[in-house]
Amino acid sequence: MNTIRTENQNGIVIVTFDEPNSPVNTMGEAWQADMDALAAQLAAEKDQIRGIVLASAKSTFFAGADLKGVMRMDAQEAPRRFFAEIERIKRNFRTIETLGKPIVTCLNGAALGGGWEVALLGHYRVAVDDAKIRLGLPEVGIGLLPGGGGITKMTRLLGLMAAQPYLLESKLFSPAEGHQLGLVHELVGSAEQLLPSAKAWIESVQGQPEAALHPWERKDYRMPGGTPTSPKIAAALPVVPAMLKQKTRGLFPAPQATLSAMVEGAMVDFDTAMRIESRYLASLLTSPVTKNMINTFFFNLNAIKSGQARPKSVPKYMPRKVGILGAGMMGAGIAWAQASRGIATVLKDVSGEKAEQGKAYSQRLADKRVGKGRMSEEARQALLGLISPTGQAGDLQGCDLIIEAVFEQRDLKAKVTQEAEAVLAEGGFFVAGPSQDKKSPLGGQRTSQSGEAWGSYFFASNTSTLPISGLARASARPEKFIGIHFFSPVDKMQLVEIIRGQKTDDETVARAYDYVLALGKLPIVVNDSRGFYTSRTFGTYVMEGAAMLGEGVPAAAIENAAVQAGMPVGPLAVLDETALSLSVHVLDQTRADLAAEGKPYETTPGELLVERMVKELKRPGRAGGGGFYEYPQGGRKHLWPRLKPLFEKPDAEWSAQEIKDRLLYRQSVETARCLAEGVLTSVHEANVGSIFGIGFPGWTGGAMQFIYGQGIEAFERRCAELAARHGVGFSLSEEVKAAIRRFEPRW
Repeated sequence: MNTIRTENQNGIVIVTFDEPNSPVNTMGEAWQADMDALAAQLAAEKDQIRGIVLASAKSTFFAGADLKGVMRMDAQEAPRRFFAEIERIKRNFRTIETLGKPIVTCLNGAALGGGWEVALLGHYRVAVDDAKIRLGLPEVGIGLLPGGGGITKMTRLLGLMAAQPYLLESKLFSPAEGHQLGLVHELVGSAEQLLPSAKAWIESVQGQPEAALHPWERKDYRMPGGTPTSPKIAAALPVVPAMLKQKTRGLFPAPQATLSAMVEGAMVDFDTAMRIESRYLASLLTSPVTKNMINTFFFNLNAIKSGQARPKSVPKYMPRKVGILGAGMMGAGIAWAQASRGIATVLKDVSGEKAEQGKAYSQRLADKRVGKGRMSEEARQALLGLISPTGQAGDLQGCDLIIEAVFEQRDLKAKVTQEAEAVLAEGGFFVAGPSQDKKSPLGGQRTSQSGEAWGSYFFASNTSTLPISGLARASARPEKFIGIHFFSPVDKMQLVEIIRGQKTDDETVARAYDYVLALGKLPIVVNDSRGFYTSRTFGTYVMEGAAMLGEGVPAAAIENAAVQAGMPVGPLAVLDETALSLSVHVLDQTRADLAAEGKPYETTPGELLVERMVKELKRPGRAGGGGFYEYPQGGRKHLWPRLKPLFEKPDAEWSAQEIKDRLLYRQSVETARCLAEGVLTSVHEANVGSIFGIGFPGWTGGAMQFIYGQGIEAFERRCAELAARHGVGFSLSEEVKAAIRRFEPRW
């Protein structure tokens, strides 16, 4: 065997998973062949075996299926081939777990997906008590279902209702949480204690045949909570599909297939349930949604987390003290994100009182967590103690990083940048580099007053639209100036867009990347341009919605079709929430900037409509009293009644599918343009950025995967049709078509 080692120690067979030339164990073809051999070997040596221990030679226990193999499968052959593979794996599992010998699984690290299904082979599971270890079944989150026995076994271990969060919602758990659930039987303090504990349990159950049985194999077994036919479960189950439909909008097949396998499997014997599970898994491979989601939620996310876009030559950086300029909504949110990760934070505003108001945001969030039992009072006090509100720029001394988070106004951003840098210089914490102007002695290495080198600081702007290279002109060190674009609300949004300016150096990019990872968020790196990637592409979504309203399409049809397509909120509602007045401000700033460069700006139909809403109709958005929607006090928001007489046209031609296509295709076209222009440099950043930053529908796998999922030629044909009817926003240049093909994933 190539991926598995066995050793018989006084009748206890130690089975060690150790895939060569790989940091993790996976269910690849070599492992599947080795499992055939292992099952045959253990069955042949059955009389010489008193027990079996499953262990890993890696830092984790088992990573799961070989998803690259899934991506390479032809759509026609995939269901049949995958069904055969998964049934082969499960036959070997059943051979081993029904030998009548007690089996212990030693969990030294993560066991996810197929890895947890391997772990469930054991009749007894021992795990290292480490809160960082994750166990469970995340398959639904990547478009699959737990088809290696996970559904059938978890349903029988926890019951139909209790298993739902772990199967339908891909909820993971720590060893301690698994112990409380009864999924882990024993916790140990270190990996070195696993094998002795496993052997001790095997010795303690010699002569006890029931120890070599799973709970559902015992004569007195009853499914926890009851079967689908029991009155209590029968009354509760009909609600679950409706709740699923409400959550997924029918766009994600995996949750529904998982629920069906759970319920149908609970009504039959174990072996039949296992086949039902296999069939539902195989059926998912006929859906393009599955490959879309595997591509993005597994491979693309892993590319982000592993730092593919991070400059490799720069040492790892851990922020110790970070200053934030501006204690408004964004600054306060960034302060919370930092303090909740143990980073000392200086929160500065024009006065101490305003800075205290910013800190109060973190206090409210912490108070909610304490009230819900998710945070102790001691942790709350420690978190709030890390945030130092101030109105004095001098308190920024000693910061590794300064983040400017003031209003989107170029002059204001320049002013606070220069003020902060000047104070830092006056404090004696910076030694000028040889090329620096004497009036701004910043650069080189920041040193303590005793002369100890602490490494250079860097400065970031939280702008969402203004080009970084232009803002960097206000800095004495433009090579240490970078964009770090957070999304609102910061405490909930995972994505952070890092924008490299024309002069930004690799060290600054790497440190910004490490800073974002230290916050537990997802960084994407893009090159500088107006609107960068996310704001630029998101703008096409909301403005296409506004354009359709101007063409006479009913507002309700636009909003409903957007949600049906998978967008979290309709474009008109988003414009209201982000403020139509802000969109007009950005439009005015863009016109002014381009005019200063001697360039014309062609205003789009959507932008003209939004401008009319603000300047003529006095509808600035929710914060200003109302925009496309009305917000009655104590009532639910509803569309502004005057939209109908102002904009709707009875003879306007539209269909729900046309609206959906316009909203999705327009964003994908802009994304492809960003790739062609070099604003984006990878497909994985395009996909992750579009889903986690602007809410592009998850079922598509992201804005670029949407193109590849449709098929490039089919996408180009549809774009040509839309461009003919709705304008150049849908047109694809030869350069863009070439970029789409150049970046197409190869499996």
